[in-house]
Amino acid sequence: MSDVLLVVVDAANVVGSVPDGWWRDRRGAAERLRDRLAADGVPGRDGAVEIVLVVEGAARGVSSVPGVRVESAPGSGDDHMVELVAGAGERPVLVVTADRELRRRVGELGAEVAGPRTVRP
Repeated sequence: MSDVLLVVVDAANVVGSVPDGWWRDRRGAAERLRDRLAADGVPGRDGAVEIVLVVEGAARGVSSVPGVRVESAPGSGDDHMVELVAGAGERPVLVVTADRELRRRVGELGAEVAGPRTVRP
């Protein structure tokens, strides 16, 4: 698995990128994103990927499905994503977020970064 791309998705940031009423049902919005990722994967990425959807706040407790592991951040979602990237070692990592500070932090650890449109048209 060391050559399989690890894709870490910032659920709150990606869900919040489209004003479709997600704030009325944060958990449901995270579940819809999870299901889209499970069905579509990461467009434009050939080869095997491991997708980790990081949820926080009201979306905690969303369950994993085949193809997408969901992790509930115990505190800050950003901190949890940084920990995932730091723990990936030499493995290639893509973090999907528009959060500038998070992009900076994971970029310093060697992760590639991409915006929400990467996984949400």
